[in-house]
Amino acid sequence: MTLVRYLSLLLPAAALLAAGAGSERRDRAGAFLAFLAAVTGVAALHELARAGGWWEFAPVDGAYRGMPIDLWLGWAALWGPIPVLLRRHLRLPATLALLLWLDLLAMPRLEPLLTLGPQWLRGELLGLVAVALPAQLLGRWTAADRHLYRRVVLQMIVFTGLILWLLPTAVFTLGDGSWSRLSGTPLALLVQVAALLGLPAVAAVREFAVRGGGTPFPWDPPRRLVTTGPYAYVANPMQLSMVAELALLAAATRSLALTAATLGAVAFSAGVAAPHERGDLGARHGDGWLAYRRRVRDWLPRARPYPALAPARIWLDDDCGPCAATRDFVAARSPVRLDLVPAATHPTTLWRARYAAADGYSATGVAAVASAFDHLGIGWAYLGWFLRLPAVDRLAQLITDAQIAPPHPAGGQR
Repeated sequence: MTLVRYLSLLLPAAALLAAGAGSERRDRAGAFLAFLAAVTGVAALHELARAGGWWEFAPVDGAYRGMPIDLWLGWAALWGPIPVLLRRHLRLPATLALLLWLDLLAMPRLEPLLTLGPQWLRGELLGLVAVALPAQLLGRWTAADRHLYRRVVLQMIVFTGLILWLLPTAVFTLGDGSWSRLSGTPLALLVQVAALLGLPAVAAVREFAVRGGGTPFPWDPPRRLVTTGPYAYVANPMQLSMVAELALLAAATRSLALTAATLGAVAFSAGVAAPHERGDLGARHGDGWLAYRRRVRDWLPRARPYPALAPARIWLDDDCGPCAATRDFVAARSPVRLDLVPAATHPTTLWRARYAAADGYSATGVAAVASAFDHLGIGWAYLGWFLRLPAVDRLAQLITDAQIAPPHPAGGQR
């Protein structure tokens, strides 16, 4: 039996382990996410290996861009789900050491299927650090329900790579279109439009983590019903962003095959994912979910936020010129379920604006004002989602503190 055929048996072996050693739902969720991360990472590593001359596969039937599919999937299973399912017996450092030892042992013996270049160890070490390690961290953190924000970031990286790189590359390989067709496109404009289209998805992921206590992955969902952020306007912001990004890429690369794949994604979301989601969320959240879905559509955003949005307050200092102007600006737009309260009435001393919602979420400074924008309408909410991006909020706060409204005390005992 060749090594390729042996490795092709790893996927059914992983399935058996999932049924036995990984009997818990979180174990299966972690194993599956680790597999997706490894599949995407190994594909990217193969492209780098071809470009860098680290290794090359001989032509065989059943290959993807020169890499045997069974070897690709077996490699991904070995670097992803199998160690995750065995994590109670195999610590992370031991896992990485074992994977390195197996590759050092096996890869030189794959000739003539695999020809190694003089610098192949660089690719091997890069793969362990950039593919196997993140896959293991994502899988293990998910299985153990630890490090929520970190695993959300890793999920975003994996699904962005899977949907916006691996899927289009596979479509281009099997059909028409090519990444090279982007060379005549104004890339700066394309990137800006892509960022604009992807913002609702990023903001939705943030809401899931910060206010829902979970992730976008169906087996690792939020514990609380999320109707804030983009969800106050549309029920499927992530799917909407994904389809918009794929449609943009299909147009930029002039690919009919990717256009068909985009339509297939819409059909899958509407015909398969949506009924499952309704059943799951209806069972977990009951009447609250049903009331929400009666008012918020799947694909067409509302102009104004969901009327049952969690009530909130924002404290602004009446004696601060920019703060008072912000208060008047928000009040003039008839915010939905948002009370504007003088900072002087707050029981503790405030140094910046403060936002607090009934679900326990709170924010200060620029993030507080950005959160208040969720209550105004979709245009201002969009700006608020942008201002709450991790790097943007800090930069905006620095600029505000330095040039607009320096921190100053209001309310409390002074």
